[in-house]
Amino acid sequence: MKKLRAIILDIDGTLVDSNDAHAQSYVDAGESMGIIVQFQDVRRLIGMGGDKLIPRVFGFEQESERGEELDERKGEIFRDRFLPTLQPMPGARQLLERIRDEGLELVVATSASESDLDGLLERAGVSDLIEKATSAGDVEETKPAPDAVQSALEKVGCEPSEAVMIGDTPYDVEAANSAGVSIIGVRCGGWSTEELRGAAAVYQDPADLLQHYERSPLARG
Repeated sequence: MKKLRAIILDIDGTLVDSNDAHAQSYVDAGESMGIIVQFQDVRRLIGMGGDKLIPRVFGFEQESERGEELDERKGEIFRDRFLPTLQPMPGARQLLERIRDEGLELVVATSASESDLDGLLERAGVSDLIEKATSAGDVEETKPAPDAVQSALEKVGCEPSEAVMIGDTPYDVEAANSAGVSIIGVRCGGWSTEELRGAAAVYQDPADLLQHYERSPLARG
């Protein structure tokens, strides 16, 4: 097994408690356009990008005229109403500091938009620890497609066997596995251990992973 060189990070639901906020933003954006959707129907798809979520929930493509309007309204609602109130997940910064202290490189792979990325990292309290990131605008397809994970590997110059991902959704697990990258799941985003099957290990949140660091897949470094 190759020595670990990099950790690929999801943000929403992993480093910052934002999944409900994203879901409610979609619901509110739809309502502003006269489209009523159920919160839970959106919530279970958070972790996918808008290119996957919008057609499944709203019935039209993200790149359509209505899709672009919905996407724009959702982003405005999220950034104006919810982003300033978001809190970091327990232990998020401390875990990333430990990973950096071990000499591993950190790179973000998210389905969030580039316009949300800096704000999310700031609310997670980790902006100064992240130097490289891949967001929805950098890839052909968002999670659960492997594009974001593959792009993250390219940014740090790693082989799949030299990286481990940390994420909170089944879409993270599918994306990582499709890219040949081992993944650690965290339940703090709202999915159960069973729903995160395919992960190499599952912990409650970053604090729990940090507490068990020496016995986790991160200890390969």
